Amino acid sequence: MDVFKDKTAIVTGAASGIGRALCEELARRGAVVVLADRDAELLERTAASLAGTGVQVRAAALDVSDYEAVEKLVGEVAAEHGRLDYMFNNAGIAVGSEAHEHTIDLWRKVIDTNLYGVINGVAASYPLMVRQGSGHIVNTASTAGLVAVPGEISYTTSKFGVVGLSSTLRMEGALYGVKVSVVCPGFIKTPIYENAELINMDREALLRIIPKGYPPDKTARIILDDVARNRAVIIPPRYVRPIWWLNRLAPGLVNRVLFVYNKLALRRVRI
Repeated sequence: MDVFKDKTAIVTGAASGIGRALCEELARRGAVVVLADRDAELLERTAASLAGTGVQVRAAALDVSDYEAVEKLVGEVAAEHGRLDYMFNNAGIAVGSEAHEHTIDLWRKVIDTNLYGVINGVAASYPLMVRQGSGHIVNTASTAGLVAVPGEISYTTSKFGVVGLSSTLRMEGALYGVKVSVVCPGFIKTPIYENAELINMDREALLRIIPKGYPPDKTARIILDDVARNRAVIIPPRYVRPIWWLNRLAPGLVNRVLFVYNKLALRRVRI
């Protein structure tokens, strides 16, 4: 608990889902939390709900694909509190589509948020943390960044990028006292599935075949416990880890299973 007490943290994608749960848990553990999200209305409601419990929070409307805006927020927070201890690059979106129907505009939309959003957060916060000689950057990827997932090609591409970025930055950051972790959640019960843009797919049919999802509050507790331990790769819920291990040991087997699953799933969700 003391690891986060009186520490300053920025969380992007903070208005809902894992981001909101992280903010709630960080505040419960005594951190000063800055909530950032591009949905200004939902963000204000989330911040007001947290402030009503007596914790220290601040809301900042932010589009993570805008580097200048991210840099400005990081600078303001560091100036106000004298430092930035945690940067949670968590914002993300998804598009469900087969690759041959994925337009270049969809590619740019997802990559700009999921990958460049993380890059922007890193570029703004990492030099500051190097100067401080401390800090922890936590990037949200997905199990889709560890195991290829058909039907969401831009999402999977972006998350593989986040894993690679985080792994490289962790090695460099260790030279300067800066820690880096990457979070690779499995199915979590968040609005991302309801909000995802779908191309020639039936949303209700898709939601019926997606696993129920792990609760965000329990997810946040696992993430912060592992951040406190400086884990390189954080995979909530715990029962998803064997999929990662199996993919490392027998990638051909996992690919075959996913191929069959995708073939059957497409029959049920295609419009």
